[in-house]
Amino acid sequence: MVPPTDSPLVLVDDTGPVRLLTLSRPGAANAFDRALSDAFAAALADAAADDGVHVVIVTGAGKHFSAGADLGDLARGSDIDDDADDDERPALGSSSFGRGMGALIGAISTFRKPLVAAVNGAAVGIGVTMLLHCDLAIVSDRARLRLPFTSMGVSPEAGSTVLLPRLIGRQQAARLLFTSTWVNASEAVDLGLALSVSPHDALLDDAQALAAEIGHHPLTSLVATKELLLAAERDVVDAAIARESASFASLLASPGVRDGLRGQTGDRAT
Repeated sequence: MVPPTDSPLVLVDDTGPVRLLTLSRPGAANAFDRALSDAFAAALADAAADDGVHVVIVTGAGKHFSAGADLGDLARGSDIDDDADDDERPALGSSSFGRGMGALIGAISTFRKPLVAAVNGAAVGIGVTMLLHCDLAIVSDRARLRLPFTSMGVSPEAGSTVLLPRLIGRQQAARLLFTSTWVNASEAVDLGLALSVSPHDALLDDAQALAAEIGHHPLTSLVATKELLLAAERDVVDAAIARESASFASLLASPGVRDGLRGQTGDRAT
């Protein structure tokens, strides 16, 4: 368990119309616990509401982009909150962590402005599926991506069962989801998971340059274009997220799966 900190979990830095959001839980490889999920969802909401922000970049602090869901919190993700209504269970059951993850997925999947990912290192689980909701992704030459759901005894999330086959083709999507294999930076580009590879030390400069090119256009045009892109697949993605959430929660409710997650130690992203 990583000790709590008073430091911001999401760092915010503006350069003209470009806002950089940095996931800042480096001691846990930027894994999403309830606090980071809430902080990132709130940061996206703030960026969406700020007319001075035209485009957002998301990256990770330290050597990882994100190790995915915090395994300790995930192992408790099927603990039931008896006060929650049955129709208010967004993801992973109705635990505190589940509600946070549901809010995070909702914030990413409906974000109304251009969203650029600068993947600075290892990305696992939600660290990869969130890229499917980004409009553009640039990866460091040190980046590695993995969808580990089958190896963990659970199923995919965040609409990935729809978005991943659309992006890279059904057979490649099936390969990545069934095998839980690692994908390196150049393969990520070849598959279509990322736009380009940058030398690690140039990653943020390249992302900033791309975002600045986007950001000088009128906000009304950018928002209208993003809303049209979202509308083209909104119903299908929402339905996929609902199906995936129910499946994930059902599998996570198995004591064997929870015990297996609790037994995993170390950093999944190393």
